[in-house]
Amino acid sequence: MQLSRRQILAGLSTILASPRPSAAAPGKLGIPGPYPGRVIAVRHPGCIAGDAYEREAVRQMVHKGMMELTGAETPAEAWRVFFEPGDVVGIKLNPVGLPHIISAPELVHEIVDGLRLAGVRPNDIVAYDRYRSQFLKAGFDKWLPEGVRWMAATDRTHPLQLDMDGYDPDQYVEMALVLPQADSSNPHHRRSYLARFLSREVNKMINLSVLKHHQSAGITLALKNMSHGLVNNVNRSHSSKTLNACNTFIPAIVDHPVIRQKVVLQILDGVKGGYHGGPGGKVGKYMWHHQTIYFATDPVALDRVGWKVIDEKRRQMGLLPVGEAPPDADSTFYRMQPEHVEIAGALGLGVFDEAKIDLRTLELA
Repeated sequence: MQLSRRQILAGLSTILASPRPSAAAPGKLGIPGPYPGRVIAVRHPGCIAGDAYEREAVRQMVHKGMMELTGAETPAEAWRVFFEPGDVVGIKLNPVGLPHIISAPELVHEIVDGLRLAGVRPNDIVAYDRYRSQFLKAGFDKWLPEGVRWMAATDRTHPLQLDMDGYDPDQYVEMALVLPQADSSNPHHRRSYLARFLSREVNKMINLSVLKHHQSAGITLALKNMSHGLVNNVNRSHSSKTLNACNTFIPAIVDHPVIRQKVVLQILDGVKGGYHGGPGGKVGKYMWHHQTIYFATDPVALDRVGWKVIDEKRRQMGLLPVGEAPPDADSTFYRMQPEHVEIAGALGLGVFDEAKIDLRTLELA
């Protein structure tokens, strides 16, 4: 789906963000990172059996993916491109597709092992998701490696999502967008505040997303895992079937300088995928085994690739692409908005042009 220049500029004109420095220089850690446009897809048919991940296959996929992304000769050298002793590293997990498509322990353990190879101590690794209640319901706390800490921004959803429990009052994105029941004259209701986890607790973050459909955003991959997991007051982006602004909300949040500077690695778990019915429990009806893990520093290029994967699966199953499909019983929004990926590219968050994306696919036995 292509947007005209006029449509993109019209969308960008709604974004009123807090003051920020210029984007990080090319080649530096952060977004889009040292490898803009590069996406590594590692497929292994033995990575899942039944519905269970196979740890050894996942280990091979992570080693190969990290080495191909960085050009390093060993996994340790690859992880050291991004991390070093003394770093405090956050890992953004995803529990929303419970029980079908959520962050998998096998992959998280391999990421922690990679950080250890780079000299990062287990106590300096922090697993995170926004809601403590969802984190616990997903069981993440039960299988985290010994010594790895975890935290959440708040306990559970508040009525207007305007609580400041674990959020930073000094770091926010302001937009002319509020919930219908909110006070449009109150600046607090127009802002989404960053989690203190990211602004104050860690100096680097790995964004671990999953391959999944979303009924308002079309897809929920790398960009949305950050935009809707690292700030509060997110329901204003998709508060009803017709009041939907994910196309501009998602890039506006990810463009915040703290997110741009601290998120240094993107890993997309596509061992399982959901092509419809997302983001929650209904996605289980539309799940398939894609058997692939993706690696990048550029979330736009990564999401562009993942978007194409989901649309191709939808085509195989007789469904229209996410950008063209009408609502149905399992995806009720008037129109899905995958164009947030293209708008993010226009903001300099990565490479959207498919002709400029360096997609490298590795097949493991």
